[in-house]
Amino acid sequence: MPGASVAVMPSSAASTPAARKASLAPERKYKCQFCNRAFSRSEHRSRHERSHTKERPFKCMKCRSTFVRRDLLLRHDRTVHAKDGGVPLHSDGKRRGGPKTARPVTTPSKPEIAIDSSALEQIEASTDGVFDVETAAMLVADLHQKATAAARANSNYDGSSHYEGSPNMSFSQPASTMMESAAPYSNMQWDGYMGQPEAKGHSISSSSASYDAQSHGQMPGSSTPQAPFPPFRAHTPADAPQPPAGFKPPQLLNDEERNIVLDNIRNFDSEHAIPEGFRVPTLPQINRFLATYFGLFHHHLPFLHPSSFEPTRVSPPLLLAVLSIGALYAFDQEQAYILHIGSKVLVNQFLQNKENFSSRKCPLWTMQSSLLNMIFASWSGDPKGLEWACSIKSLLANMVAGNRYELKLRQEAREGRLPTRAEWIEDEGCRRTYYAVYIFFGLLTLTYNHTPAINFNEFEDLQLPSTEALWNMKVPEEAWPDHLKVSPSVTFMEAHDKLFSGETLKYSAFATRVMINALFLEVWYHKRSPEALQDVVTEYKLRLALETWEKSLDLCEPEAFSVPLSAPHKGHPLLFNAQAMYRNARARLEVDLKTVQEALRYHDSYEVAAAMSNARDRVKRSSEMIKVIQECYNCIETAVRQGVRWVARTSPTNWSIEHPLCGMDLMIILSLWLYRLEHDEEPATEEETIMYNRIRSLFDKETDEPYITHLSSNVARVWGSMLDEVVVWGITRLMGESFRLHSQALIGYVDDISASSNVSTPSMTSQGADEDSVY
Repeated sequence: MPGASVAVMPSSAASTPAARKASLAPERKYKCQFCNRAFSRSEHRSRHERSHTKERPFKCMKCRSTFVRRDLLLRHDRTVHAKDGGVPLHSDGKRRGGPKTARPVTTPSKPEIAIDSSALEQIEASTDGVFDVETAAMLVADLHQKATAAARANSNYDGSSHYEGSPNMSFSQPASTMMESAAPYSNMQWDGYMGQPEAKGHSISSSSASYDAQSHGQMPGSSTPQAPFPPFRAHTPADAPQPPAGFKPPQLLNDEERNIVLDNIRNFDSEHAIPEGFRVPTLPQINRFLATYFGLFHHHLPFLHPSSFEPTRVSPPLLLAVLSIGALYAFDQEQAYILHIGSKVLVNQFLQNKENFSSRKCPLWTMQSSLLNMIFASWSGDPKGLEWACSIKSLLANMVAGNRYELKLRQEAREGRLPTRAEWIEDEGCRRTYYAVYIFFGLLTLTYNHTPAINFNEFEDLQLPSTEALWNMKVPEEAWPDHLKVSPSVTFMEAHDKLFSGETLKYSAFATRVMINALFLEVWYHKRSPEALQDVVTEYKLRLALETWEKSLDLCEPEAFSVPLSAPHKGHPLLFNAQAMYRNARARLEVDLKTVQEALRYHDSYEVAAAMSNARDRVKRSSEMIKVIQECYNCIETAVRQGVRWVARTSPTNWSIEHPLCGMDLMIILSLWLYRLEHDEEPATEEETIMYNRIRSLFDKETDEPYITHLSSNVARVWGSMLDEVVVWGITRLMGESFRLHSQALIGYVDDISASSNVSTPSMTSQGADEDSVY
């Protein structure tokens, strides 16, 4: 940080208030088992104990070298493998940043800054006397608030050095704030998220190659991978047919508009809270990220209004959040992370400085920005990101409740008058945002077994989202009332009651997605009820509602507004997503895999795989289970029919994250059901045999020699290989690795995983991840 020096206070200053504050060190209760050293945090002790055990957990993915510390691995990669090219390892891109131009500082007026003792302890535990750049970054994070005051006193806040420059300059995370968890997740594990160059042609390398073919460019330092198959060309808005309704992703027209964006961020950041080293992307990058967000992500959760989304006028935190997800879909993970942190910092700053905070008075962009940041963090593949997202879940739910009440008052004030086009866009944007939060919270429940933060009773008489055609329609103001009158207007509770009474209903694709989310959550609540086994009536009603929902798909509003996505499904992507959720809800009425979902919270592939394999007793053989297996078959049939390799390389961008999340339970159930048929003494019924043979015929072309007699293992292996072929969201890599381990365990165990002599993977017990073999 140019405005402050990183220096330890001299001993003569021990009596100063800052030094006395630093001396209040936390209790060092974690003692080394080999010597007398003690530490306040367990991870510091673990790092220190490696000096005794000689453990070398950090393995180079390009050679056989192993290292005690991660910084040594990074240094090895930069020096030994510099000529190899490829994607830089975690934090390597940060170290490659060019030299910073220091601001002129008047030495006498620069206050000294004391280092907190816990920060010193972490350095002591993680280094062997080598004070490198990565350690310095940790110090900067710890001292950010103190250094900011010094920087303000001694340098002008000119955006030229703070916001401009290369997008790959060094970056540091600010101190924890109101919306940050106690342990900020600035150290996101990008080794699992970015993907490192490997012999096989998958993950980020093959993805970058596809975008290079479209003149999108590659990540800095990357090279075209030597994939064992021809490079694919992902379908993007640049080469997609333009829809008739005139959908066009928002763009910046020139550098002057980019400068306006810079000024907006600079003016919004009144406290200079954005970390030093933050860089706004270049004009081509911004336009590329906007195109990938609105062309690839937006249609799966369309709560922003593309026509009125002007990058030069939208709130800076929201713009940065949009760009961060756009950068993920452009496979620029490092830039995505920097933009994500920038958005979080600005939202934090706004909420901290908001006097007399009230959830009713929060602007809509605070909810939208927070939602996108939580989506980014929850599916990042890093447990710290998930912890942060959960820490602000209640805050976001309260903002939704307060704003929904304000929307109700605003509508009542019209006294029956139809809203103007601008008023309706504002109201519809609010409704769509509320429902988008509801859907996201449903996915957290589905994936991690988290208790829902919003109950469906919150919405009551709130109208369901409109059709995409009406949402994106451009008509003169005088013709607007006519279009509004003929569009269907259904409230949430009306649709809910009709589903449970068996009456089909016609509504939009977005409304369809909202209602299956509500039904899924009711299934979840029912299965968590102590009376669930005896409550036959409720289960019957849930089955009726799910069947009615499925029948209503035929009546769903035809979306004239086409979507620029290339995918094997028909209709709007929201319908495709809704069907994935429907299959999962049907399966959960029969099989509860909450142990797997709870293991997934901690992002350890060995623990997740162990939970998968240990759940085999939960999968029963019955006529009802055949119906669940049919849903599992439907889930994987599309992928296999289209070609596993093709789907693996195109679905990460054309499909949503919901498909791997919803499909996880289904593929676990399918593999364990097949395993029981292959190993149970009880012979298969005619119905089971027919289904088994259908699945075998589907997988004939995908079966490798070692798996030819183990269809259960082959299903898990194929699904796992699809999930991490190309990685946009880090959670899919974790699930892919877990399915691979599960696949190998299905071959190996007979009655007990650890007792089998045929297991080809390490013992699948909850003992933590082995970094040497997992990544």
